[in-house]
Amino acid sequence: MDTTPIDLGHIEVLQILDEHAQLDEALDPGYAPEQLLRMHRGLVLTRAFDQRMLTMQRQGEMGTFAPNLGQEACQLGQVIPLTRDDWYSPSYRSFGAQIWRGWSMERLFKLWSGYHEGFPPPPDVNDLPFSIVIGSHVLPAVGVAMGMRYRNEPHCMVVNYGDGASSQGAVSEAMNFAAVNKAPVVFVCENNGWAISTPLGKQSATSNLAVRGIGFGVPTIRVDGNDILAMTTAVEQAANRARNGEGPMLIEAITYRMSLHTTADDPTVYRSQELVDPWEARCPIVRFETYLQRKGILDAEDAERVRAECDAEVIAARDRFRTDAVARPREIFDHIYGELPAELEAQKQAYLDRLDRKGVE
Repeated sequence: MDTTPIDLGHIEVLQILDEHAQLDEALDPGYAPEQLLRMHRGLVLTRAFDQRMLTMQRQGEMGTFAPNLGQEACQLGQVIPLTRDDWYSPSYRSFGAQIWRGWSMERLFKLWSGYHEGFPPPPDVNDLPFSIVIGSHVLPAVGVAMGMRYRNEPHCMVVNYGDGASSQGAVSEAMNFAAVNKAPVVFVCENNGWAISTPLGKQSATSNLAVRGIGFGVPTIRVDGNDILAMTTAVEQAANRARNGEGPMLIEAITYRMSLHTTADDPTVYRSQELVDPWEARCPIVRFETYLQRKGILDAEDAERVRAECDAEVIAARDRFRTDAVARPREIFDHIYGELPAELEAQKQAYLDRLDRKGVE
């Protein structure tokens, strides 16, 4: 495999399918055609869901959310190698991975539109709910991994966070603790170039974040995050290592945030289109489709059919969401305390009295 010299030695760099869809045959993971097509459909469905969410947000049907345009391969590659017994701790841009893990799209619509029942993971899915607080979910993820270690369970935890979160102390504490205790955890740092409006060069003195794993004694690899074959390969190797009791690993996934940080953001204020253009040519879906076409298992008509089917699937989920998502304003005090303090009880009663006066059920 190719390597790139950096200031703390050499960190392996993994790319299997380059931006021209040329395959490094020596590194081909050898997926069966049906698995490759399932991966392709997952990428397309993720983008279709993202685009529909953005439309609904602009129409006032959805709350603020974080689009993941251009990061589909990075997201799905984190979870494709996981089993149902493994755990996943997502950040707030991970809905493609959540769909793959078993979250229904209507559940995610509810989550992002503010309905409490959309937030908890489905009962049969070993995921943690994400936290909006940057990097705060990484320590609890290591805690879950340590629980597996104490119980001698042959499973692992994958936790992702962005380049911005890498500057949070909690992330460093989590990595150090995991390294010392050989926690079965895979850290995935999604380096998408921007921490909201702050470019990597203004928050880190090093041009890559993989060196931080070396500093804590954690084996580290840099991966082309727009190459789904490289992402799945790296995560599978790291997950197997963790399951075998060899401790944590850090994967720095190099990708790019093509869209908004969130729908409350306007990236044109702080970055030029000239910075974005080169990454449009590195689109993970176009790259993978080109590869599949050359391989003879997908043609242009098939690709268009998959897009239409995914669009229809998202629309059907949106319609189910619209039917099920009924506002229940009288319940807003019910999910905070088991027993309300007297001050909040008084506020609740004043609020309910106001609803009564307005005739709100």
